[in-house]
Amino acid sequence: MTSLTVGLRKTAPLTPLLRLLILTQLAFNIGFFAVLPFLSEHLGQAVGMAGWLVGFVLGLRTFSQQGLFVVGGALADRYGIRPVVLAGCVLRIAGFAWLGYATRTWAVIGAVLLIGFAAALFSPAVESEVARQAVVHEQATGASRTRVLALFTVAGQAGAFVGPLLGALLLSVDFRAVCLAGAGIFVLVLAGHAWLLPQHLPGRERVRLEGGVRLLLRNRRFLALCCAYGAYLLAYNQLYLALPAEVERATGSQAPLAWLFALSSLLVVTAQLPVTRWVGERLEPRRSMATGLLLIAAGFAVVALARPVGWTGTAGLLPAAGFVVLLTLGQMLVAPVARAWVPDLAEKGRLGLYTGALSSVSGLIVLTGSSATGTLLDTGLPAAVPWLVLAAVPAAAIALLPRGT
Repeated sequence: MTSLTVGLRKTAPLTPLLRLLILTQLAFNIGFFAVLPFLSEHLGQAVGMAGWLVGFVLGLRTFSQQGLFVVGGALADRYGIRPVVLAGCVLRIAGFAWLGYATRTWAVIGAVLLIGFAAALFSPAVESEVARQAVVHEQATGASRTRVLALFTVAGQAGAFVGPLLGALLLSVDFRAVCLAGAGIFVLVLAGHAWLLPQHLPGRERVRLEGGVRLLLRNRRFLALCCAYGAYLLAYNQLYLALPAEVERATGSQAPLAWLFALSSLLVVTAQLPVTRWVGERLEPRRSMATGLLLIAAGFAVVALARPVGWTGTAGLLPAAGFVVLLTLGQMLVAPVARAWVPDLAEKGRLGLYTGALSSVSGLIVLTGSSATGTLLDTGLPAAVPWLVLAAVPAAAIALLPRGT
């Protein structure tokens, strides 16, 4: 067994720093997802933006976040995670508060960019330190680093599940109350980190910014992992593109989407750790990711095989539910292992840069691939063809996975 899987039967108490970072992910996602699901309707109804402008603003948020993860990661390598995380929290508080009071297009765009850039600072800093501490924990106790990354994933999904419930409750007041509640959560996160996050972390070296990107671009094994991970994210993004179209076709409404999203979140929260433990005892990292990508491909194939039948109503939702279950199971295998693999591929002292690059490169793949997917879904091809093409993407990505650890 490899360093990523050895010791999965062993359990050891997490260090206080790991507990803080995992709870941070929970709080981040509660605050973020309390606001995000209600943003597009607010922009269209309350602010009065045209549909294309709403899409543009949401795209700007994604770009200012995912696209700049590599910047936040590099800054964490240079200055340490504490100042980068604290700065990100301050910007997120300011962005949410500004968004709550913004009524003009330029103000909304400014607030959204601030919100996105805040995450580009704190998320890669926290993720890279979780990965580094997971390796330290593995070396000290024999407990698998993948299990720690799985806990991190569970915390994020739990936050993504609780956040919209909190936002929906506060939306009965108004959207401003939702934004201020999101800002309030980040005030608590800021205070907690200012108090608990150490000034200096043993073993974390600070490196100069120069030369890091050049080394990264020469690291073929890491870039191969980024491409495979990007294919996974492109497939996962179909929860928001292809799945709504399928649900609308089957039921004439998108109301069942909420239940399917809840199903996905609950599966991760309840099954991620058992799945990680079971797979980790049997499969090395490359096979784990390959199995996950095959499950995702099978999810698309389920819908493709059912489309010619043309089921509607409750029966018509069964293929969509099968797709969500298989996609989520694939996510459980791919996401924690990919992030646990990065420390083995990163240059010494540049884990933040590599962690951020994993998100930025894969995010660029999703951005370009989603445009192609949207065109594919609108071309009028036979019903099964787009889903078969989408199934081929994660299946083909298996060939990109690096060999060994």
